[in-house]
Amino acid sequence: MQETLNYISKNKQRFVDELFELLRIPSISADPAYKDDVLKCADVVAGYLKNAGADNVEVCQTKGYPIVFGEKMLDKNLPTVLVYGHYDVQPADPLELWTKPPFEPYIEKTELHPEGAIFARGSADDKGQFFMHLKAFEAMMKSNTLPCNVKFILEGEEEVGSVSLGDFVNENKEKLSCDCILISDTHIYSNEQPTVTTGLRGLSYVEVEIEGPNRDLHSGLYGGAVPNPIHVLSRMIAKLIDEDGHITIDGFYDNVETVSDADRADMNKLKDNPEEFKKSIGLNGVEGEKGYTTLERTSIRPTLDCNGIWGGYTGEGAKTVIPSKASAKISMRLVPYQTPEEITEKFTKYFEKIAPENVKVKVTPHHGGMPYVLPTDTKEFLAAKHAMESAFGKEVLPYRGGGSIPITAMFEQVLGAKSVLMGFGLDSDAIHSPNEHYGLFNFYKGIESIPQFFENYSK
Repeated sequence: MQETLNYISKNKQRFVDELFELLRIPSISADPAYKDDVLKCADVVAGYLKNAGADNVEVCQTKGYPIVFGEKMLDKNLPTVLVYGHYDVQPADPLELWTKPPFEPYIEKTELHPEGAIFARGSADDKGQFFMHLKAFEAMMKSNTLPCNVKFILEGEEEVGSVSLGDFVNENKEKLSCDCILISDTHIYSNEQPTVTTGLRGLSYVEVEIEGPNRDLHSGLYGGAVPNPIHVLSRMIAKLIDEDGHITIDGFYDNVETVSDADRADMNKLKDNPEEFKKSIGLNGVEGEKGYTTLERTSIRPTLDCNGIWGGYTGEGAKTVIPSKASAKISMRLVPYQTPEEITEKFTKYFEKIAPENVKVKVTPHHGGMPYVLPTDTKEFLAAKHAMESAFGKEVLPYRGGGSIPITAMFEQVLGAKSVLMGFGLDSDAIHSPNEHYGLFNFYKGIESIPQFFENYSK
């Protein structure tokens, strides 16, 4: 292991320089205008994988963007770790809120990152994190210390719902067969309190539309006599959560996992700082479901949020209309043992029930995903915990994340393997937002931890 760590130490600057090359490619999967850049990024990733020492490197075509595959099979009797990551990134809009152009990476020191952070779109989500695995693999290959088999699957559609990944995995079960899956697309609680993510929430995402009159109406001629769809929609959304932060949808909590008092106590060992939490997002106070801490509200409890709302005239100046339609997008984060199908159906029935008779209601389901939990007594979790403790020199605690990575449940169902969510970002890294960044400390700690995970898991 020391030889591996020595190699990492000697090549730190080169690792960052090579990451910068990836970050300069605007591989935005959501925007067709960047198609050539996404394809270029896949080729560059494949090149780095080959140079690191992987065999059978392929840029595999799908119905969408390609999946980069590579492997190093030492001995069929050794365990096999499948590393997952994604090379596509979110759109950078709004561009005017970036301090510097989003695809011109640079390093700057911050309060949380005194050693410096890499600022660029994709730095933390997920180029900087999956690139840690390529460099850790390179270090193990160059020092001849790779203790087990490894496979890589790096996709280009995660930011648009991994639309081609499921078919690819189902069609290539043998090619992707493994004993566990290693993913770095999550974050730790803090640099002072490193964690391994042991759970993620699922997702049900819907779009709703309220239709009133058959056309936009003059608010002077019709105002006060007809339903205004914006008013109706606003009242309906307000009814979805009561004053105690409880979601009012009939049967919403029927299948919610009951987390034991002991597990809740362990979860709250993390140093929750309410004042720092409020300060970090510019609020004077927080709210949520009564009877739960902030840590619990953002991890083991289901939620409902309106993500966007629109209708009527929103341009410059005034236009006095009662709109014909109003719409909103609503997401619900799910916990074990809720399913997106169940919750989408319950939401639809309830939303239709609370609508007044003088409007039409349309609910359109979008993507969803299952929750995921990695038990803390598994060899996968323990291998990650001990690896990070060696790298950080501190106790590593389990941590339930609030986000969703639907592919984890799919991987387990199709490949029969558990996913280890060993991410190294911070929740303050501004992923999906302007000025996304990733700490150099975190980048290097990831590269140091990954070889130790391989060694621990192999043992």
